[in-house]
Amino acid sequence: MKLSVCICTVFKEVDFVDRIAKVKASGLGAFEFWGWSGVDLDAVEAAKQDTGLALAALGVDSADPAVREGKAKGQLVNPACREAFVAAAIETIAVATRLGNKAIIATVGNEQEGMTRQAQHQSIIDGMKAVARQAEDAGVTFVLEPLNTLVNHKGYYLWSSAEGFDICRAVDSPAVKLPFGIFQQQIMEGNLIQNITENIDLIGHFHSADVPGRHEFGTGEIHYANVLQRIDETDYDGYIGLEYHPTGDSAESIARIRQIAGA
Repeated sequence: MKLSVCICTVFKEVDFVDRIAKVKASGLGAFEFWGWSGVDLDAVEAAKQDTGLALAALGVDSADPAVREGKAKGQLVNPACREAFVAAAIETIAVATRLGNKAIIATVGNEQEGMTRQAQHQSIIDGMKAVARQAEDAGVTFVLEPLNTLVNHKGYYLWSSAEGFDICRAVDSPAVKLPFGIFQQQIMEGNLIQNITENIDLIGHFHSADVPGRHEFGTGEIHYANVLQRIDETDYDGYIGLEYHPTGDSAESIARIRQIAGA
């Protein structure tokens, strides 16, 4: 069981780069974060080397403000934003290669007024096809993120893992999969174990937190010991990202998670 700590949500009591050493001290072997454009990548690279940790995931981003603005207007659901998305995706492949990262998280954007869901669905497929070959050549995987719309992300287009898996099948590339958000999909769909195990070949990363509250394992309704055991019984060899908000001390919350996960 390979666990990765999201340093955007955990160890926030210390400065960003210092969180990497905190992950090491917690006994885990990997970290991840979201956007990279405002991050001191030299410092992250040095901390990664000093600690020997792996970087499990990071998000599509750009150092160019114009690209970030263009991507943000619609991201993958809007064909008019595709050029900006592709530019950001290619930049992020270079960053991922530099840092030894394999999973790149891509969000699709909010539903677009005046566009049918079918048109937005197809726009996502076309956008991912536009970057799939570059990802394959670089040995990285784009993971296309469904999010819940009932609690945290009102208006977001891709809330269903089922639709996400359909998109991955339509793109038909080993470099395009989903990050299965256990927290997100417990809210939207439930049926976690079946949805995970029946589609494990299309899952390139996991995010995890308990429901409600998005806190550490054991604070809510998800039986994480069972869910993680069933994942472990598959041939999945990627990371389980700990993308949660600790209820107290970060190190203590990770110790609790490790106990439940048997990691």
